[in-house]
Amino acid sequence: MTFKFISWNVNGLRAVAGKGFADTFAQLDADFFCLQETKMQEGQLDLAFEGYQSYWSYADKKGYSGTAIYTRHEPLRVTTGMGIDEHDHEGRVITLEMPDFYLVTVYTPNSQDGLRRLDYRMRWEDDFRRYLLALDTQKPVVVCGDLNVAHAEIDLKNPKTNRKNAGFTDEERAKMTQLLEAGFADTFRRLHPDVTDAYSWWSYRFKAREKNAGWRIDYFVVSERLMPQVKEASIHSSVMGSDHCPVELLIEV
Repeated sequence: MTFKFISWNVNGLRAVAGKGFADTFAQLDADFFCLQETKMQEGQLDLAFEGYQSYWSYADKKGYSGTAIYTRHEPLRVTTGMGIDEHDHEGRVITLEMPDFYLVTVYTPNSQDGLRRLDYRMRWEDDFRRYLLALDTQKPVVVCGDLNVAHAEIDLKNPKTNRKNAGFTDEERAKMTQLLEAGFADTFRRLHPDVTDAYSWWSYRFKAREKNAGWRIDYFVVSERLMPQVKEASIHSSVMGSDHCPVELLIEV
């Protein structure tokens, strides 16, 4: 059976709901549809789709962060957060335990202007990697979401000028390398090692999307042993509504 996964940082679900989100949801027709940066609290939007259950994690702070997963398949168990108080107030992680794998959607903290949150981000990275490795001892893991890092120079339009900027610091890139070396695979780059100009986020400034001056910071990362079952990883760069576009994974389970 082939499962289709979609991940999309919607940068405000209430905003994107007014820009044809329901049509996009129907067209993409996924088994699992994961959202990041929903920017809402419980009860602010009633967005149900026939045949899907949905699970939500909200930030304590209003209008900030937040994640959700819509699924056609009943999970065995659903958890939010990592079980670490320092990290679990911003609605950044949802984990579904399925019969054959774990699905984790994540909205990784941004290091922010002036890298003022970089130290926190480094602690997050280590704790999140440990969290995934613990899951991986039980069954393989599919991780998706906005990881807020362009891993290699091929993953953004202007690597030289962004070297010390949030999302492309040596420190953040090294943490991504560490995750991959711990037994995980970046599905898109594994299947398309040499594809350039493949981005999932564009600044709203300087007509960046028009010029395709983007970054690839939205990923599907899987346990290495799942990689043989991955059929395709793709980027839906023509889908509008957010400053990110959806990314897709097909897995034969």
